[in-house]
Amino acid sequence: MNGRKKELLLYAVTDRSWLCGRSLYEQVEEALQGGVTMVQLREKKMSGQAFLSEAEQMKELCAGYRTPLIINDEVEIARAVDADGVHVGQKDTQVRIARAMLGPDKIIGASARTVEQARIACAQGADYLGSVRSFQPERNRMRR
Repeated sequence: MNGRKKELLLYAVTDRSWLCGRSLYEQVEEALQGGVTMVQLREKKMSGQAFLSEAEQMKELCAGYRTPLIINDEVEIARAVDADGVHVGQKDTQVRIARAMLGPDKIIGASARTVEQARIACAQGADYLGSVRSFQPERNRMRR
């Protein structure tokens, strides 16, 4: 990761369910303007070609803000758009394979649900770990 760890403080993960009628491009640009320091493009339901096109647009956008773009799960798409890295889950490409495919200078993240999974990911060369937890914003949390 070449000593940039201190610069990567706010990590945004895209989620189309929060777009509220706006485009993903608009939402990501707003996040970048707000100080996001790394963006993960996460598209679980998009076809390969559509995902590739979206990744190309996000790469260009993030590059304009000098912000790393991480592609979720799809190592081939990350390589095709020269993304800054990839994030892999437990059922995706192994960290060591992603590292071999993308090279030593790319950022490789991994999801881990257990300490053992975290240890394996680190041993295989993961730069960071993500916890797998579902987050749903609660409405009216502060009822009186």
